[in-house]
Amino acid sequence: MTALATTDALFFDLLDRDAAERRLREATEGCEDGELFLEYRESEAVAIDDGRIRSASYDATRGFGLRAVSGEAAGYAHAGELSDAAIARAAETVKAVRQGRSGTLEAGPRATNARLYSDANPLTRMDFAAKTALLQEIDAFARARDPRVVQVMASITGEWQAVQIIRPDGQRVADLRPLVRFSVSVVVEQDGRRETGSFGTGGRFDYARVLGAEAWKAGVDEALRQALVNLDSVPAPAGEMEVVLGPGWPGILLHEAIGHGLEGDFNRKKTSAFSGLLGQRIASPGVTVVDDGTIPDRRGSLTVDDEGTPTNRTVLIEDGILTGFLQDRQNARLMGVAPTGNGRRQSHAHIPMPRMTNTVMLGGAHAPEEVLASVKRGLYAVNFGGGQVDITSGKFVFSASEAYLIEDGRIGAPVKGATLIGNGPDALTKVAMVANDMALDPGIGTCGKQGQGVPVGVGQPTLKMAGLTVGGTAVR
Repeated sequence: MTALATTDALFFDLLDRDAAERRLREATEGCEDGELFLEYRESEAVAIDDGRIRSASYDATRGFGLRAVSGEAAGYAHAGELSDAAIARAAETVKAVRQGRSGTLEAGPRATNARLYSDANPLTRMDFAAKTALLQEIDAFARARDPRVVQVMASITGEWQAVQIIRPDGQRVADLRPLVRFSVSVVVEQDGRRETGSFGTGGRFDYARVLGAEAWKAGVDEALRQALVNLDSVPAPAGEMEVVLGPGWPGILLHEAIGHGLEGDFNRKKTSAFSGLLGQRIASPGVTVVDDGTIPDRRGSLTVDDEGTPTNRTVLIEDGILTGFLQDRQNARLMGVAPTGNGRRQSHAHIPMPRMTNTVMLGGAHAPEEVLASVKRGLYAVNFGGGQVDITSGKFVFSASEAYLIEDGRIGAPVKGATLIGNGPDALTKVAMVANDMALDPGIGTCGKQGQGVPVGVGQPTLKMAGLTVGGTAVR
């Protein structure tokens, strides 16, 4: 069964399709754009802590969002029910956005018929009892690996989202989106000192990919490795120094400190630190950054975005030159450029806006060993925890969950309490070396913007940044 046929069965047993399309046309008459976004979502989560179930949930929701776009304004109404009466009320509400204006409806997105992931619902492949039994097996396995393990936390989450996007011209686009994630954290204790390590992985595929014995055992071992490394950590030094970022997940710094500033709405409104810099050098030579929503099975990938536009591989920075921004349909029209397939929303209750998918810095010419060997004294940051960024200024603060000293080109002692402080535009110019080992993150990222969270991916190679400020805890 096609995605369109599957979503028809989910939605039009509750709705009169002809009536819904008529209401949409009436609501968007004289507007430049708009759509009816129909959503069905199943989600589940189960977590254990020390062998006991800490939480378990299952939820199934249906709803719609109706939008009319006129100039820079957008009228939006939504409901957590699917009924002809609810859509009629929403149409009456959003059509007020015109306020006497009259526009021409934009042409709809062109379909590619590409599929980037399976249509199957992963929640039907493994029952609750099997999930809880597996989590308890994971707990026992982690404790058996090392006697210093004193606490184990693990969780399994999954969802299946079915969407259909209807445009005023009658065009209909559907997508079926699986998403799963496995996470494990291990606490170890030695001589009265406790430290934690964690691992997570996921993507748009079935549970089998992350819950096969080989996969979850490797995840437990990685979490345990991090925890044991942290047992030996020393206080991090502070000051300005060279910093080497590891491949993969450290791309979260790129995502937060730079990626948000390259979203179209911030640049149209001139609130981004990168506003007005298109075509100019904003990064060191050798720095190329792309946002790629077309990578199969990745957490941040989408066959189509939440406006029905096929996702794309968009080059944002090429060899240090700013070449483009991430666009939804409204911002693209107002800026006179093409949509890039980055119109995303958390659910039917949220309006779409430009958002990242999988944001990646491409690899360079150096071997990672060469990058490390070039550092006399510095910090090697392998994994990151939390962070904050100011979109307007680009200033950021990120904490490293796994980091090491670099001394005379060699990796030294692990350090604890290291934070990286800087601003995105300045940090891009401090990239001194880019390695050839580009890697994607394991599939755990969720991005927040204006109260909306969406799944994303990041990636980068090993890279050296010169003169970055490190906040530490070492007492001099």
